Amino acid sequence: MNNRVVRNLGRVSALVGFAAALWLVWHDNPRAVLALMRAAGAGLALAGLAHVLPMLANAKDWQTLIAGPGRPGLAGMLRLVWIRESVNSMLPVARIGGEIVSFRLMRRGGMEAPTAAASLVVDMQLTLVSQLMFTLVGMGFLLTHAASGALRLAGELAWGVVALAPVLLLFAIVQHASPFERITRLLNRMTSGQLAALVGRSAQIDESIKEIWRRRGVVIRYLFFWQTLQNLATSLEIWLALCFLGARVSLVEAFVIESLIQAASSAAFFVPGGLGVQEGAFVLIGGALGIGPQTSLALAGARRIRDLLIFVPGLIAWQVAESSAGAPAADASPPAPVRDAENP
Repeated sequence: MNNRVVRNLGRVSALVGFAAALWLVWHDNPRAVLALMRAAGAGLALAGLAHVLPMLANAKDWQTLIAGPGRPGLAGMLRLVWIRESVNSMLPVARIGGEIVSFRLMRRGGMEAPTAAASLVVDMQLTLVSQLMFTLVGMGFLLTHAASGALRLAGELAWGVVALAPVLLLFAIVQHASPFERITRLLNRMTSGQLAALVGRSAQIDESIKEIWRRRGVVIRYLFFWQTLQNLATSLEIWLALCFLGARVSLVEAFVIESLIQAASSAAFFVPGGLGVQEGAFVLIGGALGIGPQTSLALAGARRIRDLLIFVPGLIAWQVAESSAGAPAADASPPAPVRDAENP
């Protein structure tokens, strides 16, 4: 998939998603939705700014994957997380452009290319594992509270998969989580050869990734402490926004909403900002928890306020970082895309 296809698909999906979001709001009494948001007022801005907390947790867990000289401090990692999320959330880059931008900035900061790329790849791998676990937790909660016996059984099975996840993870760690080079080649294809162009031979990344996974304590803390903290902090955003919108939900219910919204957004990775997808997911998940459609759409609007407050400045910070970096470090700017040697 080349860059032009990704950009065009992103633009089309953004237009379709925007139209779907407008239709949802129009269909569910837009005046009521806007009235709820006006009544919440600055509280929605406060809920949006609370996104700094999960970004801090993400900065710390990503930092733990990096060893050796050139590792940024927590403030530097927070800036990388901020820019990466902003690019992935606001631009038609199929949620991979933020990783490329982060890599460039890390290289310009003096980090070795294989180390930077490996930290990004493992961060993506562990985030996917974590997201799967938390999605299953959310599904399990919804289904076990359903009226249907079959749905309750499905919920119990989902909880069983979550309980088995640590065992499966430990088995993967013992086996050194092989094969890594295939994952590198897959990411290389997704980025039209740019990952290989930025770093060089995928075998170098492969070895660096193995080194990270051999640090088993770091991997376990990443998944079961830092990622849990990050998900709880993101759930706090939902809980705060719902409180200001006048809906009384528990932090557990907010956690369920956030875990399933993240799953929906990840599934629609080609839609910039999850336009339309997030709004529909908020209505469906909120309805399952007894939250009215107007409140659910107002909650989706609160998420868009967060995007404006956090991610638009993040795009500006990216441009400032690119322009102030001066002459790029070696390998910081990708040359013409190259193909993986094993995939001519």
